[in-house]
Amino acid sequence: MKAVLLTFKTLVLYLAISIASLLMLSMIIDYASFETDIHFLRSKQGYLQNTTWTWAFYIHIFTAIIPLVAGLTQFSPYLLRTNKGLHRTAGKIYILAILLINFPTGLILAINANGYLPTKLAFLLLDYLWFYFTLRAWLEIKKGNITAHKNFMLRSYALTFSAITLRTWKIILPVFITIDPLTLYQLDAWLGFVPNLFIAEWLISRSHRSKEKKYISSK
Repeated sequence: MKAVLLTFKTLVLYLAISIASLLMLSMIIDYASFETDIHFLRSKQGYLQNTTWTWAFYIHIFTAIIPLVAGLTQFSPYLLRTNKGLHRTAGKIYILAILLINFPTGLILAINANGYLPTKLAFLLLDYLWFYFTLRAWLEIKKGNITAHKNFMLRSYALTFSAITLRTWKIILPVFITIDPLTLYQLDAWLGFVPNLFIAEWLISRSHRSKEKKYISSK
């Protein structure tokens, strides 16, 4: 029964992330028109003449879905058992995309974020933690530390998933509270990734306790 429930939860999670990825893909398609008066770009008209910022924005947007999808494969026990080669390849794509593309472009966007200092700090912290957790995940697997690798991958993916939760909170918050756009953006910047990290740490702690119980019961 527990195995069936776990499989159901996994399927629901994968379905939710798949739907979110499709919604994100539709947004990417909108930006592929390179129109400058749509979505987020409406608030960044003053930056569009800045070539560095513009390139960083489009590269970040067009490649954001890569770690979201590639990272999802890293949490499939079935894939790890049946196709380790695909697991490793997807993992390398995930790590390289973040370290070489998403982190540097995200850094440029964070420095120039709307919402003044609170928002800039949130996005800078998100970006640096994303880089650190991802790098540690890679270093730990290179050393053969499987558990540490899994834990840092989970932390990294929690931040990768902020691409979805940032947009989700932006929709949810105004439904429950009356809030001005600036405060909404500042709150959203923090809510987009901090709760994700708490959930990741809870999952890591729960896994650790479960292993301890199994070890104690086996003695």
